[in-house]
Amino acid sequence: MSRLDALRQHSLVVADTGDLDAIRRYQPQDATTNPSLILKAFELPGYQELIDDVLSEARNEGGDLAERTSQCVDRLAVAMGSEIADVVPGRVSTEVAARLSFDTQASIRKAHELVELYARRGVGRDRVLIKLASTWEGIRAAEVLEKEGIQCNLTLLFSDAQAQACFDAGVFLVSPFVGRVTDWHKKESGRDYAPTEDPGVNFVHGVCARVGRGGYDTVVMGASFRTIDQVLALAGCPRLTISPALLEELAAEEGDVKKAVELPDTTAPLAPLDEPTFRWEHNQDAMATEKLAEGIRRFADDQQTLETLIAKRLTA
Repeated sequence: MSRLDALRQHSLVVADTGDLDAIRRYQPQDATTNPSLILKAFELPGYQELIDDVLSEARNEGGDLAERTSQCVDRLAVAMGSEIADVVPGRVSTEVAARLSFDTQASIRKAHELVELYARRGVGRDRVLIKLASTWEGIRAAEVLEKEGIQCNLTLLFSDAQAQACFDAGVFLVSPFVGRVTDWHKKESGRDYAPTEDPGVNFVHGVCARVGRGGYDTVVMGASFRTIDQVLALAGCPRLTISPALLEELAAEEGDVKKAVELPDTTAPLAPLDEPTFRWEHNQDAMATEKLAEGIRRFADDQQTLETLIAKRLTA
């Protein structure tokens, strides 16, 4: 048995890519995308006809170029997500623009627009997760959306405060990051870490323990892996979103996978965090503060690059 198949015995596998060929090859339960992954997919041959169709529709509408370009990014994300939804049995995560990470009401409006775009393509909200950055404002937007029956994936999660606020808000799924946490600690300490002491792995173990002890319904999905050792060290985490390169490594290796994460029995939820406490506790974590800001900037930069590419195609 491959280690990928063995891993599936303990965790739901999610594809961290927009590449349809990779998704078909590894048959994940779900797929998750972000502006960086869509930017990569923008160059894939399999998407060119779909991209041309989206751009043609935008050209026919006319109007302000900047507005059309921004709308094209959303339509392209949904068009790609709809293609992915035809391949995976579960859900597709689609991201709200990073520039809205500190605007609750704008994030809610954008989520509604994305859900409506999916509906026009015949993809129901039960197949979609709206992806939001785990800022205070993003979490508040998710709280509203969840009550409306629009389930969310809270990403760029690096601190216990972010995790707790997401649990308090009743979000469907959180994506605590592994690789970026470890990257920061390696840079600070100048050393490498064995899987048993890996800071990113241990962070996600802590998030799983917190959700189990509190009896929260939120699903934990480990994300941002650098190595298969990090992946295997989180076998048993409810979901793991894994890049095609690491999926290929796991599929190529034979062997068993031991369950590494056990969610503890329920005791009692922790007291909910108010905004000042959330901001203070998150601020006290230098790694989380830096990585959240960096992640939002990176996604925003990739969104801008996408918009620039689309604007050139629209005016060609």
